[in-house]
Amino acid sequence: MTTHPERPAVDRALPKFPGGTSLSHLCVYDWDTPDGLHGGSPHLHTLSTEAYVITAGQGEVHTVSAEGPAHDPLGPGSLLWFTPGTVHRLVNHGGLEMSVLMSNAGLPEAGDAVLTFPDEILADPEKYAAAVALPQGDDDDAKAAAARARRDLAIEGYEQLLDAIEREGLDQAMGRLYGHAVRLVSPKTDRWAEIFEANVAEETRRVQHQLDALARGDGAHLAEATVLRGRPHAGGETTPRLYGMCGRLATWRG
Repeated sequence: MTTHPERPAVDRALPKFPGGTSLSHLCVYDWDTPDGLHGGSPHLHTLSTEAYVITAGQGEVHTVSAEGPAHDPLGPGSLLWFTPGTVHRLVNHGGLEMSVLMSNAGLPEAGDAVLTFPDEILADPEKYAAAVALPQGDDDDAKAAAARARRDLAIEGYEQLLDAIEREGLDQAMGRLYGHAVRLVSPKTDRWAEIFEANVAEETRRVQHQLDALARGDGAHLAEATVLRGRPHAGGETTPRLYGMCGRLATWRG
């Protein structure tokens, strides 16, 4: 294998996968939680599928899906996928890190994720927006404090959700959560449609065109082969990791 450290990064976007797949690296919060554990914020995605590939450390992921509540141990080599609607919470037992794959690139950042805040906050879009937001600017301590407060509020609602499942049954408790989630995200879907068209739909059409060309014996697109080297968008030497819902995030750009 030949390396070329002298080559600069190509000044173009990183290649896209069908499905708009994005990649990030996550160091799960080791902050203690109100229920005596350590970790991140319980949440669900309304449209995107997510996967965790564990690369270091130990922990658990607590989920609530159509199968009910579950706990899965996590260690290097673990792989879990979450389809839309699965509530998931990361618990860090020590040094938990992972690569995160997400479909529909851009939608999670555009509000596809809904945190499990208490019902009275989920039912009020203004209260939810205030509770989920992190402060702007360079004050890292303020961002950390807000991310931790947001996490603790999500855990409070998550505990209420588990209690409701015990009292009312899975379908009723989760149905109420899903109703809140849908009402919160519905106003955003016009913007999501634009993101979907520019990423998922456009890339799928590109692959279809290439497939059709190959069927005709036309491999002209192969002559465009290139190597693209990503640059840190967050998590590099001069770019601090982002405060995500579950931990500190490293991302890349072209």
